[in-house]
Amino acid sequence: MTSEPIDSPLNRQQKVQSAEVGTGVLKALADLAPATSLSHLAEHLGMPAAKVHRYLQALIASGFAEQDPLTNHYGLGREALYVGLAALGRLDVVRIATPHLVSLREALNETCFLAVWGNKGPTVVHIEQAVGEVTLVTRVGSVLPLLNSSTGMVFDAFLADPVLHDMREAELQRGGAAFRKQVLADADARRARIRATGLNQIQGLLMPGVNALSAPLFATGDRLVGVLTVIGAASVLIDEHRTAALARLDATAKAITARMAGTHPQ
Repeated sequence: MTSEPIDSPLNRQQKVQSAEVGTGVLKALADLAPATSLSHLAEHLGMPAAKVHRYLQALIASGFAEQDPLTNHYGLGREALYVGLAALGRLDVVRIATPHLVSLREALNETCFLAVWGNKGPTVVHIEQAVGEVTLVTRVGSVLPLLNSSTGMVFDAFLADPVLHDMREAELQRGGAAFRKQVLADADARRARIRATGLNQIQGLLMPGVNALSAPLFATGDRLVGVLTVIGAASVLIDEHRTAALARLDATAKAITARMAGTHPQ
């Protein structure tokens, strides 16, 4: 009995199938981010746990997955983040917005970041960090809440309702009765205000002592492709400084939108 040659059609097919399973495991880790158990991952994939475990070991060895030694849960590794960021870098909004974010940060001396809509909601994809009291309130890959973050509120105002309905309901349920009442009381007025002005501002809502200002970015007409946000200490980002920051943020967002052939929806 002879073995198949290394480059035989059968071996090539097996390699393709193995690669497909491996990428499926990676996608499942992304779906279940930030971390998941082996049993949950196997159930999500509809595969035997032993088979999933073999692929996880290969992904860990290559840096595409990692296992928490305390919980034994699995998540995406550093190499997966590198590939994801490289893919994001190909997006026009990231490439075009980045130099504008640098200029905005330098002009205001406040932390600025760009978020796009990901499969889990508003996702931070680039940060220009300022040196000051507020040094780290988010990180690349962070998913922000839809209803009580300045960034999320802008997405909530401009994205179509079918996209957001389930996410809104989930956040309202997690927040409890008082949170639901507070959010729903002025939801329509808030959305209308953001749509009319193209700006949003909150004071200490998501994080006490931190204020945030946000503006939408559009491409090829009125397609929302991202949100710019400026964050700073509540003791600093107030009064004249906040007014100046809003004006600079508005001008920056409009410049990026124009560069992407976008227009603010009427």
